[in-house]
Amino acid sequence: MSDLQIGLLSIAGILILIYAGMHVSIALTLLSFLGVWAVRGNFTIAGKLLALAAGDSISKYIFGVVPLFVLMGMFISVSDIGKDTFEVAHRMFRRVKGGLGIATVAANAVFAAVTGISIASAAVFTKVAVPEMTRLGYNPRFAVGVVTGSSVLGMLIPPSLLLILFGILTETSIGDLFTAGILPGLLLSGAFCVLILFMAYRRPHTVLGGGQIEEAGTGASLTFWGAVWKLIPIAALVALVLGGIYLGWFTPTESGAVGALGALLLALGKRSLTWAKLWQVLVETGHVTVAILFLIIAANMYGRMLALSGITNFIGTWINTSGMGLYTLLSVYIIIVLLMGTILDSTSIMMIIVPLVYPIVHAMQIDFIWFGIITVIAIEVGLMTPPLGICAYVVKGTLDDQSISLNDIFTGALPFVLIMILVLILVVLFPEITLLLIGS
Repeated sequence: MSDLQIGLLSIAGILILIYAGMHVSIALTLLSFLGVWAVRGNFTIAGKLLALAAGDSISKYIFGVVPLFVLMGMFISVSDIGKDTFEVAHRMFRRVKGGLGIATVAANAVFAAVTGISIASAAVFTKVAVPEMTRLGYNPRFAVGVVTGSSVLGMLIPPSLLLILFGILTETSIGDLFTAGILPGLLLSGAFCVLILFMAYRRPHTVLGGGQIEEAGTGASLTFWGAVWKLIPIAALVALVLGGIYLGWFTPTESGAVGALGALLLALGKRSLTWAKLWQVLVETGHVTVAILFLIIAANMYGRMLALSGITNFIGTWINTSGMGLYTLLSVYIIIVLLMGTILDSTSIMMIIVPLVYPIVHAMQIDFIWFGIITVIAIEVGLMTPPLGICAYVVKGTLDDQSISLNDIFTGALPFVLIMILVLILVVLFPEITLLLIGS
């Protein structure tokens, strides 16, 4: 059996093992070891090569950014910052038809700038926004759809955990990736708001639960200065974390440390952090961090095995000789990512697909900042699509109202999936949307 055939079998093996229920990182590690063993024909060499890959994978300083930003997001999620942003946004849009849906999108966009984790956004706003919307007369399916759809902003608007991982895997500037994510994130937020307005005015039965929506709510009585006071801590944390990176005061890792400290102080200031919650935050941060770092190690091993088998060079040569253009390649790539999103979580998709396509994209001299944003948006669509749809499952698991089914959540999120695909097409066709702020 040739080295190329071994590489192709490893790709098929990944799909088979994942469908069989094996954890992605275990499958990647196992097939990497078996692949190197088959290529080199020596058990000892395979073990040493993979041990070396594991040691090199997370030994760099930059990897400290992962646990620090996860810790910051966890502190934010246990505080009342999500509730505060929702109340302020509700006050701003309370006179607009469908305003509570727009308020949810706006609050999610602000919350995304201090968490970077879509799952955290989905959990927080399921507790905060869904009960308020259903109480005020909104259609429950619309309520869960808005929360599920807008929660994906957490992985696009910086700081984003997926952008951090993409930067690590491709050795691309995390600061530039953060900057590049701003305009697409704002564009997606605005598109969601336009969708909600269209639904409220043109298809009101999809928004209203049967009757007139009440004006009163948690944010309706909030004064202007009360809203400003609630936003000051959030704005300060965003300015500290992102401003520090953009102005060159901090590296991304240092910014994560400063952000985690700032989030801790905010949680303490709001008196929402008990000893029990602190322990919960530390344990969950450890679990998430270990899972991500294990995936990074496994992806590094897998990437080295693919390079050793020669499959990446083969695919690159085939693309060049086939005459496949840039947009054809991107179309195939996006379709593959969207299909992977139906069975895998976002981090796993990133760890499998990026090591495979990195050498090919690098050889074609495609801008990795632009390519990174395309990858993240395409992956995020998978968070809302069945059968896996992680954000949909998080919303379902967090809901207090068990009468809302998982099918209701997927159906309610469908218009937002279509809008995300539209924005993805715009980003592909107009790279300036991504590159304008970094001057590329």
